Amino acid sequence: MRHVLLLLLAAPLLAADTPRIAVIGLLHSHVWGHLPKMIKGTPAQLVGIAETNPDLIAEAKKMGAPDGMFFADAARMLDQAKPDIVWAFNENNKHLDAVKLCAPRKIHIIFEKPLAATHKEAVAIQELASRHGVKIMTNYQMAWWPSQYVARQHADSGAIGKPWRLRGIVGHGGPGGRGVRSQYFFDWLTDPVKNGAGALMDFGCYNALWSLWYLGRPEKVYAHVNQLRPETFPKVEDNSTMILSYRNGVGLFEGSWDLPRGFQDLEIFGLNGSITMVNGRVEVRKGREPGQELPSAPLPPEQAEPIAYMVHCIRNNRPVEGLTAIGINADVVEIIDAAKQSIKTGQAVKLAAR
Repeated sequence: MRHVLLLLLAAPLLAADTPRIAVIGLLHSHVWGHLPKMIKGTPAQLVGIAETNPDLIAEAKKMGAPDGMFFADAARMLDQAKPDIVWAFNENNKHLDAVKLCAPRKIHIIFEKPLAATHKEAVAIQELASRHGVKIMTNYQMAWWPSQYVARQHADSGAIGKPWRLRGIVGHGGPGGRGVRSQYFFDWLTDPVKNGAGALMDFGCYNALWSLWYLGRPEKVYAHVNQLRPETFPKVEDNSTMILSYRNGVGLFEGSWDLPRGFQDLEIFGLNGSITMVNGRVEVRKGREPGQELPSAPLPPEQAEPIAYMVHCIRNNRPVEGLTAIGINADVVEIIDAAKQSIKTGQAVKLAAR
């Protein structure tokens, strides 16, 4: 029986193997930053793209994707191209569908954040991944920044005391709908079902991830949102605020499409000092002393890029860990679901005990 179970798991890649990767969907605009590397075959060989939108297919062809690369049906692509990894760039509420296709075929999956549009879908993804022995990664661009790990390591060192208060802001001036690469992305990103919310989901997921990474799962979630530009975003909120409550701590977070410039900033407070992470720089301050910048070094190649990290995990039969892991990202969506409930009721929502 043990040998049968082992055969059911997705086989690890051998060191000499060239990993095969396929793409499901071109609707998420992040695809255009990653597709050129996949077309070049580094660090994995692109073997298929499942997409039916002719405008998006034309854009991919402009980047060098050959005609024979495209499939109208994702299942057919998986069976013919036989990828080791799929990177899904589709709507958040279609992530579970991708797992239903890939997991029984023992294909590992990368998603753009968040893991799913709802916590129920995230839990279903977890169950399928566990049942079929496949790895699921939720990609955040910040997961590959050295500053994230410099800040966390310094917080863990005890240099500022036990972290108890987080203050984060993530956002920019909002998504635009001009141009082929943006208009289809805008259509689903501003849909409360396909995205799961508006700015609350788009940028609140970064905030929830930080809070889980530093402080763990909160006890309660309170959220407030604004619709400052209903003419641009008629279906969803464009500004959000969350308060995540802990027995001995708190997280104060903003996620917005209404900011004058881009932000992805975090402050970590301990009783003895604070750490500030802004624009790739990490600064520590103790009491009223001047700030001191902490040095950072490039991450190892297998930890500096999403495909390389997934390949590393498959080859070494290791779980996907840290900011991109499936468990913490299911909890991210749980927090966002609680925030949406809080917005409806005007009350803080207590998370179910585990």
